Amino acid sequence: MTVAGVHPTAIVASGARLGSGVRIGPYCMVGENVTLGDNVELVSHAVVEGRTSIGAGTRIFPFASIGHQPQDLKYHGEESRLEIGERCTIRESVTINPGTEGGGMLTKIGNDCLLMACSHVAHDCTVGNNVVLANYVGIAGHSVIGDYVSFGGICAVRQFVHIGAYAFIGAHSMIDADVIPYGLAVGNRAKLRLNLVGLKRRGFEQESINTLRAAFRVMFASEGTLRDRVDGAAGTFKDEKLVQDVVAFISSANAAGRALCLPGNLQDED
Repeated sequence: MTVAGVHPTAIVASGARLGSGVRIGPYCMVGENVTLGDNVELVSHAVVEGRTSIGAGTRIFPFASIGHQPQDLKYHGEESRLEIGERCTIRESVTINPGTEGGGMLTKIGNDCLLMACSHVAHDCTVGNNVVLANYVGIAGHSVIGDYVSFGGICAVRQFVHIGAYAFIGAHSMIDADVIPYGLAVGNRAKLRLNLVGLKRRGFEQESINTLRAAFRVMFASEGTLRDRVDGAAGTFKDEKLVQDVVAFISSANAAGRALCLPGNLQDED
């Protein structure tokens, strides 16, 4: 790119790598180990530091702080990284931290994500594609967020929590346990339902949704152990992809010793 793409008040370190069509607005700062892909825009007053790469077409709005050292007392200056995908929108005052030695050295955000104002993604998190974080959502370290997950405003996610694809997290929720794919979790120490409205909006067939609802009731019934119920659902619905996605997620959580977000009342799922 030409110098004309950088505002005179911006500070861009000599080692920074800038793709074609990059625009860097007033009072931005770009560190020496930063890579900005083609057509990335820093609107103004944004800071991108550390070993950070930002994919093509991503826009970063004023006062965002991207790539500064993790908020982790165990961090001791290790050369960890932050990767942000293509076509993301990162709004005002968003903070995103790179990884740590204790978490794989990488924080990664996928493509086509929207991070609204004042949201936060901590060290060593993995965020999938097409994820939406509304205002003041905080994702604590080592968390994994699947594709197409949406968060309402003012949510908090505890460290090491996994949230499956197509889940929806209601506003003002505290998530301290894994949320299954296609789930809907709402409340302080949230309770689980299915994201029925979201599945319909995403174009899932009604028959598949109905089957998932039936399997959900089997897996989270009150009789027997969770493992037995999940194994039963895996056999009964062996050809149903949505059900098998949930079965695989629960099995992975159990194997890793992570807690699951559970329903408060199966009647709430209707």
